[in-house]
Amino acid sequence: MASKVIHAFYDDDDVLMHAVKKVKAAKHHIEEIYCPFPVHGLDKAMGLAPTRLAITSFLYGCVGLVIAIAMMNYIMIEDWPQDIGGKPSFSFIENMPAFIPIMFELTVFFAAHLMVITFFLRSRLWPFKEAENPDVRTTDDHFLMEIEIHGNEQDLMDLLLDTGAVEINITEK
Repeated sequence: MASKVIHAFYDDDDVLMHAVKKVKAAKHHIEEIYCPFPVHGLDKAMGLAPTRLAITSFLYGCVGLVIAIAMMNYIMIEDWPQDIGGKPSFSFIENMPAFIPIMFELTVFFAAHLMVITFFLRSRLWPFKEAENPDVRTTDDHFLMEIEIHGNEQDLMDLLLDTGAVEINITEK
């Protein structure tokens, strides 16, 4: 069964922030907000949980560091030790200063690349996926607030008009 949603359009991000606060204060659930650019503080105003992407980035960096250490130890110390410039490769600790740039680069490489993959998977942005944007104006200059209707259509429309919505549409989701 398809549900009805109200699409309220706004033309200013400050008006949108004020509207989100009023709608949340009236105990309505906002399904989604589509914006042409990131709006600072919108996630907190909507009551969204903080993201854990920074934690995963740290963990991916740790994985990169461990792989760099294991790779350099195996290649330069165990498998094929070389006498470079009169400095023999007898232990990892003796050669650590020369390995620091490689450890740094692989830490950054793993964190960056795995974060991109995680972001795309978490956002469900598969290759060749069609856009879920309900109105093309939200990629240019309008903000859209999507609220599901639960028998409170007129009250919700009055509230949204009060908050400064420039256009209100009712559509099937």
